[in-house]
Amino acid sequence: MSNLPYVVGNWKMNGTRALLTEARSIDRASGRYPKVQVALAPPFTLIHRLQEAVQNIGVGGQDCHAEESGAFTGDIAAPMLKDAGADFTIVGHSERRSMHGETDEMVKAKAESALAAGLTVIVCVGETEAERDAGQAETVVSGQVENSVPRSEDAPARLSVAYEPVWAIGTGRVPSVGDVAAMHRSIRAKLVEIYGDAGTEVRILYGGSVKAENAAELLGASEVGGALVGGASLSAESFIAIVGAASPDQQE
Repeated sequence: MSNLPYVVGNWKMNGTRALLTEARSIDRASGRYPKVQVALAPPFTLIHRLQEAVQNIGVGGQDCHAEESGAFTGDIAAPMLKDAGADFTIVGHSERRSMHGETDEMVKAKAESALAAGLTVIVCVGETEAERDAGQAETVVSGQVENSVPRSEDAPARLSVAYEPVWAIGTGRVPSVGDVAAMHRSIRAKLVEIYGDAGTEVRILYGGSVKAENAAELLGASEVGGALVGGASLSAESFIAIVGAASPDQQE
């Protein structure tokens, strides 16, 4: 996988065709930052249209099923995402884990299915507020990494891990830069334990109330290789400001 900073917008359950205007603006503006890899994960209904509307950025899904096909009403299989034009998918987002009861084992199966379909994968991990307050944050997240990431030989080259403290998602609360750096170092150590030297190449993204105002500080933390952005990715102006903050040229 590229070693460029990776900034991914997760639109969640937002967006109709009207939002493609913002996507086109993001696509055009991303050309100003060639040293940043930019992508958007729209709702399933917009993947094909978004892929047709952009030239410079990646397009992906927000989830996929572990099976290639079958009687799973309302679900989307990884080969379907690929067929629609996606080049990656997110799996294990905290909202999927908490609202849909997804376990580490389910997340791992989804990641493996996505890789088999030819997609790259962003595996999400993160602790709750109660787990952090109990001093268990690094232990919990390390366990999620251990049990959620795929183990195929080519996995490290096609994998990113997104650390998203559950208590910071959509709340406006953000952990300290020191806390972010410490967690990312812990995740890196686990990835190296799992994959050996190849684990040093897996990008670790930060997600959780990332905004234009705090992006530069968060993205400058140790082992932070990009950002998984929620609400701020719905606006070209705010999202591109985050992309700019991730650019190595801006940080020099």
